[in-house]
Amino acid sequence: MSLGLLALPGCVGATDSQAATDENKAAVATLSPQPPNPSEAASPRRADNFSAFLAEVRADALAEGVKPATLDAALSGVVHIDRVIELDRKQPEFSLSFETYLDRIVTPARVAEGKRKLEENRDLLAAIERRYGVQPRFVVALWGIETGFGRNTGGMSVVSSLATLAYDGRRSAYFRGELMQALRILDQGHITPAAMVGSWAGAMGQCQFMPTTFVKFAVDWDGDGRRDIWRNRADALASAANYLSSEGWKDDQTWGRAIQIPQGLSMELAGLDKTRTLAEWSRLGIRSADGTPLPQRDIRASLIRAEQGKGAPFLVYDNFRTIMKWNRSTFFALAAGHLADRIGDR
Repeated sequence: MSLGLLALPGCVGATDSQAATDENKAAVATLSPQPPNPSEAASPRRADNFSAFLAEVRADALAEGVKPATLDAALSGVVHIDRVIELDRKQPEFSLSFETYLDRIVTPARVAEGKRKLEENRDLLAAIERRYGVQPRFVVALWGIETGFGRNTGGMSVVSSLATLAYDGRRSAYFRGELMQALRILDQGHITPAAMVGSWAGAMGQCQFMPTTFVKFAVDWDGDGRRDIWRNRADALASAANYLSSEGWKDDQTWGRAIQIPQGLSMELAGLDKTRTLAEWSRLGIRSADGTPLPQRDIRASLIRAEQGKGAPFLVYDNFRTIMKWNRSTFFALAAGHLADRIGDR
């Protein structure tokens, strides 16, 4: 999603989720969303004025049409969570190699569980694929990375977490916008305040959507009137597929492939901003990782390395870029592609 991650401590969305800017700082567990402008610095505001801040939020929400009863339920138990500020200030930096990162994400246990989930949800995922054009193995892979197939969705009150971060001085505008969207989601009856839990940064549900991403992409798959990405597996998986589809997913392509590059090939050709057809890459001497020729398809691809200027080489397609909108980390996108391939026996 931010899932937009990291990743927004996993958040999903082009504007919501953001991994550490250094590729070597990619998060390893369920990645949490990093909102825009993570380098902004400001002193935290005094928590003893928090109640006055909540009164302002209530007034603004009322002015935007949120019902008083919703605000009574949503804001009555909200508290300033000091731990959220600690986590925001002291997010760990990772200095892992891509190989180590991949080993931690694409584990045998996760692959095996992913295969089981793919089979258990085969009919549902096939229907989702027909509607959104996203291959099931990718939906399952992202589900597995983000929340362990729905088990680890976070246990913090989304409203309290977002209110704490909106009150703080560092990224107030961003988180206040997310808080207002969370209140609208509650007002629409998709979830109750008590059940609206997520990461410390407000990433929610089995696909770890930030509220703004939820508003744009969450789906009521079963038609019960609620977009429940927390407890309704069908809604969560369809929402993930809808996100990918809306961000440009191509159902006739995969994410990319590991490759061999000939000695002496100029790395000036590498970069996500540079593309060539597979035929052009073949003429430059690139082969698949197992030494076989590249597919004979009219697909444009970019040459990248797993780590900046070094590491394993890959040719990646447009779907790789779409995964990076979910989470702006090369490590994450490569791991998601590898996990999807393993789950789908590719």
